[in-house]
This record gives sequence, C-alpha cells and structure tokens, in this order.
Amino acid sequence: MAAVDTAINSPSAIALPGLGRALVVAGKLGQKAAEDIFRKAQIGRSNFIAELTGSGAVSAFDLAHIMSTAFAAPLLDLDAIDVQRLPKGLLDAKICQTLRIVVLSKRNNRLIVATADPSDQEAAEKIKFSTQMGVDWVIAEYDKLSKLVEASNATAAEAMENIIGDDFEFDDAGPDSAMEDDATVAEVEDAPVVKFLHKMLLDAFSMRASDLHFEPFEHTYRVRFRIDGELREIASPPVAIKDKLAARIKVISRMDISEKRVPQDGKMKLKIGPDRVIDFRVSTLPTMFGEKIVIRILDPSSAKLGIDALGYEAIEKERLLAAIARPYGMVLVTGPTGSGKTVSLYTCLNILNKPGVNIATAEDPAEITLPGVNQVSMNEKAGMTFTVALKAFLRQDPDIIMVGEIRDIETADIAIKAAQTGHMVLSTLHTNDAPSTLTRMRNMGIAPFNIASSVILITAQRLARRLCPNCKTPADIPRETLLEAGFKEDDVDGSWTPYRPLGCSMCTNGYKGRVGIYQVMPISEEIQRIVLRDGSALEIAAQAEAEGVRSLRQSGLQKVKFGMTSMEEVLGCTNV
Repeated sequence: MAAVDTAINSPSAIALPGLGRALVVAGKLGQKAAEDIFRKAQIGRSNFIAELTGSGAVSAFDLAHIMSTAFAAPLLDLDAIDVQRLPKGLLDAKICQTLRIVVLSKRNNRLIVATADPSDQEAAEKIKFSTQMGVDWVIAEYDKLSKLVEASNATAAEAMENIIGDDFEFDDAGPDSAMEDDATVAEVEDAPVVKFLHKMLLDAFSMRASDLHFEPFEHTYRVRFRIDGELREIASPPVAIKDKLAARIKVISRMDISEKRVPQDGKMKLKIGPDRVIDFRVSTLPTMFGEKIVIRILDPSSAKLGIDALGYEAIEKERLLAAIARPYGMVLVTGPTGSGKTVSLYTCLNILNKPGVNIATAEDPAEITLPGVNQVSMNEKAGMTFTVALKAFLRQDPDIIMVGEIRDIETADIAIKAAQTGHMVLSTLHTNDAPSTLTRMRNMGIAPFNIASSVILITAQRLARRLCPNCKTPADIPRETLLEAGFKEDDVDGSWTPYRPLGCSMCTNGYKGRVGIYQVMPISEEIQRIVLRDGSALEIAAQAEAEGVRSLRQSGLQKVKFGMTSMEEVLGCTNV
C-alpha cells in the first residue's frame, strides 16, 4: 500500500486513477501505456478496467491478484458464489449495476463488497451515503464480477432461467430407456422434479462438488454433496419425490426406467452455455427404501489443467514426465477410489496427445472426453471387456494404450505383453502405496520376470484438503509431535510455520480445494532384482527410500511445511 501511496504523490502519475497507478507501480504496465488506455476509456466513455482487460494489456486474473497485493485486500473466486444465496436489499440494484460491485454479506455495521477496483474512493463514498454503513473490499476478477452483477440483479426465477434457458440441455433419452406407461412419462416430466434436479446439478457445479448423493430413507430423503473430499448435507426434499426423481435421472442417463431391483450405471451430459459441456457419471443402487443415486461430476477441463496444477513436487514431476516420454513400458497410478487417479492419467494423456501419436483407451466407462484420443467404453453385456478391447487395440497400430483398471490376470497379461512389445501402457490399480503395488501384481499371478521387465514407474496418490489462504492461522504444534509424525530433526529447526484451519465465508471449515500427495517410484535395477527374487513390499520400500523416493507420509509432510495443508489432514489420509 505504501508503494501505491508513493505513486499517488508522483507528478507523472497524477492523470491516472488509483488503479492505473497501482499497475504502474507493480511493473505490470508502463506509464505511457496506462495513460493511453485511460485516455481511450475517457474518449469512448467506457470503463477503465474494461479497456484494460479488453485490450489484453492485463488479464482479469492478473489484475485481481495485483489489486489484492497492492491494497492488502482478500481475493475471492466468484465461481464459488451461489447467486441465490447473496443477500438482497442491502444496496440499491442500480448502484451495484453502475459501480460493478456485488454485496456479499453484512458484518455488524459494515458491508463486505466484491469489486475489481478497490482504489475507487468515489464508489466507497456512494455506498456509505446510501447505506450509512462502512465498506470492506474483497477483490474479484472483473469478468466474473460482471456476470455475477447481472445475475444478482435478476429475480431468483430470472436468474435460474438465465443460467438454464436454451443453453441448459440434457441428452435426449436413448433407445435403451424403457417407459412403462403414460403415467410414468408424466411423472418423469413433472415440472418441480425437473427444476429441483436442475438446481441440484447447478449448485453442485458452482460449489465445485465432486459427487452428488441422493439418499432415500424410511421417513426422510437426503441430498449430499462431496465438497473437497467431505460430504455435506445440502437439501432434504419431501420423501415423496424419490421415485419421480430417480425416474427422471434414469431417463436422461439412458438407463432402464422399469428396472429397480439391480444396480445400473449411466452417463449424461449437461450443456451450460454455447461452449461448455459437463459430463456426469450416474450409478443407482437399490436400498431398503428406494434407489440411492450417486452422480459424479466429470469436468473435462480438469484434465487440461496441466501437471503443475496437480501438486507434484519438482523431482516427482521430473520422474513422471521422464517415464511417460519413454517409447515403451508400463506406468501405473494407484490409490483408493476418489484419489484423483483418472485426472492424473488424463493429464499424462493430454501431454502425450499429439498429431503423430495413436492413443487408445479402454475404460469402464470412459469418463472424460479427450479430442484426438480413441476412447472405448466397456460393455460386458455386449461382450466388450478389457481383454477384448486390448486384443483389438494391438491390431490397431497403437503407440500408447490406457487401461482404466487392471482387474484380473488376463487383462494384466495382455497389458504387460503390450508394454514389452514397444507400446507405452498407462493403467491403475487399487493399492495403498507404490511398493505394495508390485507385490499385489505378484499375488494376482503375474510372473516376477514380466513385472520387472515391463513396469517402469508407479505413482501412488491421495487428495488432501487445501488450507484456505484467506483464514489459515499458525498452529502451535510441539516439536515432539512433529518428530512423531515423521519430520526429521533437520526439518524442525523453526524456519517454517505449520498452519491449521480456521474457517471463514470463503471456505468450508477452513479448507478450500484439494492438493495431491504423491509417491513417485521409478523401478530401478535394484528394485527389479528384489522383484525377481520375490522380495517383500518392505524390502522394496526400503530400497526406494534409499534411492530418494518419498513415502506418501513424507510427501504429505512437505505440503504441511509449505503451508498448503494441515498436519491433521496429512495424518488422516496417509500411513506411516
């Protein structure tokens, strides 16, 4: 802030507004360039920020981060804000529209207001005059803020129509959907049920949930979202809605609507806007009081975030990239359900996906659509199994093969033969860590020689909740506790500070988002020798540690050291 004050008193910057001066001081914009853009905005009677971002001089993302730093104001991602839950009537809608601001909440006699320009003193004075309350600024990206201003000024019904409208579409029911009679059709298309399902899906997407759980009980019906790895109850609709809602979901997921006695799997697409499509994987399970339905959100953009966004440390990233760049061999990603294995695999495929490479995947089902990759979904009823798909792939001149999961000895044998005959094979296994993966393969019946000659790298992973940067607070953890958790003597030298969750309006119980914890183990010659003599997982783990491979616990403790997550979170999702 002192740097901004210096710029304000600089004679050369007098013509610029506070926002422009802050950008010049931050070195993101030259003085002349800033003046030219400001002059253009004045001549065209347009918004200075709109000119800045529209001209490409500064992106809305960069602008928000610069303003947050320069004015010591918290930064908020508006994607996490639900329009319907914003407070109403605290400030006149016309003022919000004119100033391009959104009122987020009220605390005592002060308003918490989202803005892209915290230097606008005139805006602050207008708000104070209109409400007789003080203002606390929260910084937001200009483009997202503009959309939220428009949405928040509409009524609840209008907002839903704007979000859904003609751009909100499900795939039509396919030929596999069986209708019992006209009464069933009427139930499926029941307007309140349709609107409720639409709202739940939109809320889940806006709250960055990974799964939706629709759970019927004897006298209640519960809807829960899994957000940052934890289930949270969101709604409790009337229990009478359960059959209609299940029917609606099954129709748009192309399931058999008349079958309620056995589990079913399906998939649906949701179009939001002209160029945004979200995939959902749907699973039904008959219970005592109706069908429990779990819908997993499969956002294709998550596979295109890049390997840096997944949370790999530099050495782990280097090992993984070196392995997938090799012409042949097998790379395995392991971990429990929901640990991010699919996203990791697709991130690797996205890196390898080039015009000169033939990539084929066998999945059950194909979860994320990746242009340029030949994806095959399993269909056991039709005879399309992993084994059948892999045999077909080998006749299709592949360079890279991805198998969703190695489940049996037959699939494993074909995948290993492919890795031994000049193909790069990527797959997953459900094991606790990287060393135990090799012994698990041995227990499946795979010969030690085949394991040693094909597997080139194994990465085990977990997802830990990321501490909210806005409210995380230093934790007073005794030195003995740190050592007992797994830190070495050299690590507890007082040069860093552990943090704990606190909780604020921008996060969930002190956490926001998740970060990956990885154990990336290349298969060295010494580890190959241990496998060939049928050594134990403990021997493999000891050798890997001697070669500098961190365990999952050690990798998690690094995230604690860097302030990314808490000690409790790492202890909860890793073993010693």
